[in-house]
Amino acid sequence: MSFAPVTSQSAVEENGGEYFPGIKKIEYRPDAVVSDVMCFKYYNPQEVVHGRTMEEWLRFSVCYWHTFRGTGADPFGFPTMNRPWDDGSNSMENAKRRLRAAFEFYQKLGNKYWTFHDRDVAPLGKDWAETNVFLDEITDYIAELQKQTGVKLLWTTSNLFAHPGYACGASTNPDAHVFAMAAAQVKKGLEVAKRLGGEGFVFWGGREGYQSLLNTDVKRELDHMAAFFRMAIEYKKKIGFNGQLYIEPKPKEPMKHQYDYDAQTVISFLKTYNLDAHIKLNIEPNHTTLAGHSHEHDVILASKLGMLGSVDANTGSPDLGWDTDQFPMDVKNATFIMKAIIEQGGLIGGLNFDCKVRRESTALEDMFIAHIGAMDTFARALKAAVKIIDDGVIPQAVKQRYASYDSGIGARIESGEATLEELETYILTHGTPVPRSGQQEKFEALLNRYV
Repeated sequence: MSFAPVTSQSAVEENGGEYFPGIKKIEYRPDAVVSDVMCFKYYNPQEVVHGRTMEEWLRFSVCYWHTFRGTGADPFGFPTMNRPWDDGSNSMENAKRRLRAAFEFYQKLGNKYWTFHDRDVAPLGKDWAETNVFLDEITDYIAELQKQTGVKLLWTTSNLFAHPGYACGASTNPDAHVFAMAAAQVKKGLEVAKRLGGEGFVFWGGREGYQSLLNTDVKRELDHMAAFFRMAIEYKKKIGFNGQLYIEPKPKEPMKHQYDYDAQTVISFLKTYNLDAHIKLNIEPNHTTLAGHSHEHDVILASKLGMLGSVDANTGSPDLGWDTDQFPMDVKNATFIMKAIIEQGGLIGGLNFDCKVRRESTALEDMFIAHIGAMDTFARALKAAVKIIDDGVIPQAVKQRYASYDSGIGARIESGEATLEELETYILTHGTPVPRSGQQEKFEALLNRYV
């Protein structure tokens, strides 16, 4: 018996043109009882917090791939989610029906943005030309749905990892023919992004890495990847696409090692190849934890270095070694992220829920409950982060830890004026320093007063 995933063949049930019958627009009800999870208890889009509305700070986005193309299939089992609007075919009719269902969902949930891969929304044709014809037709259809609903495209991306040709990479593939295919796909993707008023375009290098160093010329592959990005930057300018370009770090899976390992690795790559003025980072915390860091690490690091553009707001199970793409329900983790976002003045991009309901969560209302819960989590986190910043207790305590650099020898070190000889003299004069407590437990206790 095979446990390979198979395509769902569920019957299409349109319910009088409504894909989520019985589910009304999700409302803000702060007085809701605990058992009422089909409403927002904390997320009030128009509530002003720290000078902006919650909607402006949070910029929520729903990803199309997990939410409307996910089937619940995994390496050990068949699909579990038979969506009533999806007949399982790769027809244009089915593609358009999925999109209608998606935009109904967006309107009822109330998110203002969405994201997609090119291959999520349109089927492949018999050749490259027909594939582009299909994508053009679907792009026009999406443009009309966006116009009707007011939902905007946060960013789009090219799927450069699923096609068999990308098995050994896209821009890092040892075959120049494959590199050319990836370039052609990104060219089209940038055109689609511009046509739909997209605010960004993401590169996720799922196959940009290696399985073995025995057959890999790392330097050459990195050079090729940099050349690929330069082409994208130039074409973006040529067609007048004003959206932000992003790279999304991930350390592994599907490759043994991916070149966009984590935020610091990507920033180093961008600076090495003089690309950092054109590309920012889209951080996914589940990828951060796969790299062995804490949930908030890459968000904070990228922000402090001026490179944070957008966040794929999700989480994973710390006890597992793979990408689980769960909905973010931990207020403390979300507070770290919102504090970083507020301190940098907001995001160019947004909080995109790159998440999937669990294989066992098969009801249509589960799709809503998951997003509502995550949106409420970030609403609570926004307020907690603002309180931390406004109270100033934690920021002032951090500042005090580094007070020795505000004057005297510390100021000379920071300014680059100090020399090794001068510092040796300083130690001979002042003696060995007395260790100071880092007070980690105090900071953790302080955080608990806000969350």
